[in-house]
Amino acid sequence: MSASVGVLQQSGVVAAVAQGVTLPVVLPCKSNVWKPDEFAREQIRGLVRRVFFASGPPIRQVVFCPAEPHIDVAPICDQVARALAQETSAQVAFMGREEETEDFGSAPRTTENVGSIKSSFNQLASNLWYVTRNRSVGSDKQVGTGMHWLSCLTELRKEFEYVVIEGPTAGVSSEAAILGQMTDGLILVLGAHSTRKATAQKIKQALQGAQSRILGTVLSERRFPIPESIYNRL
Repeated sequence: MSASVGVLQQSGVVAAVAQGVTLPVVLPCKSNVWKPDEFAREQIRGLVRRVFFASGPPIRQVVFCPAEPHIDVAPICDQVARALAQETSAQVAFMGREEETEDFGSAPRTTENVGSIKSSFNQLASNLWYVTRNRSVGSDKQVGTGMHWLSCLTELRKEFEYVVIEGPTAGVSSEAAILGQMTDGLILVLGAHSTRKATAQKIKQALQGAQSRILGTVLSERRFPIPESIYNRL
């Protein structure tokens, strides 16, 4: 049975919380000041450990797909990739849908392994790269098709042990189902205040009908249920 993962957003930070699963308890700091950023990072680490390092078949390539077009999964993928790179010494790639930006491509390009994927994209950390679908990855196939993704994922697997993929909208794109078949699994990102239960169920059924492996769901844009001032007193 797939895990269900919820996401809290506070002060622009996204945090993942596995529902129905015991995660490490985050104790209040000595000053009793609620720190949402610190809490968020701990929950992201919990998500990474549960998805990539749990017992069972190895999980190496995971795609995060929004249920609706307005849901932005790039920040979630970015945080997951960075946390994953900190949890392992293995090579990690964050594959985004947009070209390199100041946020994702601020580090200088590596000069090693000229001609490799790593030499064509920006390095964010010692073992983390931000890559996009351009001429360096799967460019000889029509973008979005099964053949394109087969070529792309094969190339990525040669150089990276882990790949976090910012996927297309699951509710409107058949490409999401293709990725769910070809990667180790798909995580569906739902909008806390926008995605209806019937919509989520319909998308889930469609993905399962296409034999896509659903690892879990993430609830984004969720707010804390009680005022922050109350948390500060905990």
